[in-house]
Amino acid sequence: MLLPSAFAEETPALLDLAEKLDVRRRDDPLMLVHELNQRLYNYFEYVPRHTRVDSPIDEAILSGKGVCQDFAHTMIALLRHVRIPARYVSGYLYRSREDHDRSTPDATHAWVDVLLPHLGWVGFDPTNNLIAHNRHIRTAIGRDYHDVPPTHGMFRGTTESELYVAVHVDAGEQPPALDRELPIPEDWSVLVERAQQPPEPNLAAIELQQMQQQQ
Repeated sequence: MLLPSAFAEETPALLDLAEKLDVRRRDDPLMLVHELNQRLYNYFEYVPRHTRVDSPIDEAILSGKGVCQDFAHTMIALLRHVRIPARYVSGYLYRSREDHDRSTPDATHAWVDVLLPHLGWVGFDPTNNLIAHNRHIRTAIGRDYHDVPPTHGMFRGTTESELYVAVHVDAGEQPPALDRELPIPEDWSVLVERAQQPPEPNLAAIELQQMQQQQ
């Protein structure tokens, strides 16, 4: 989590931004990350669909506009530049009526985990100038978005496709209905033993095969 990656690499635009935001090594890395979280929040204007999932960070840095993915990639690259480990977090953000987040509530969200002395991995959300807490629902972590896309696959042909995503996050004291109906077995070894047992022979299929061989 210190090396440059596909979407979080050092570029001339990033180095200029590091100088502009006064990103440099200090004795207190926690204070540096706090300040960077706020400065990126003030530097970028949150504009949905201004960039694409595969846009380089220079596009957001030079325009001063982007989405949560651009905020996260820029912060990761700046922190790695000063040798602070940082990783990309993909998930969702719960928004109540009292919250006034800039990110849209009907899509996935992205923020940054930073490895800090004596604290371990701590989440920072530069899009909303927040410390990641119970409203941030983590689903995956990686070096950048390239490691944790919500969908991944391939198709053959010339047909065009478009992905539309709508997300609704609710707060509740009870687990989801699916978890209540299908509780996790206490002893997973029972399932493992069943999986390792050879399948029972299909007697009807064997008998039919023997009849065909005799003909």
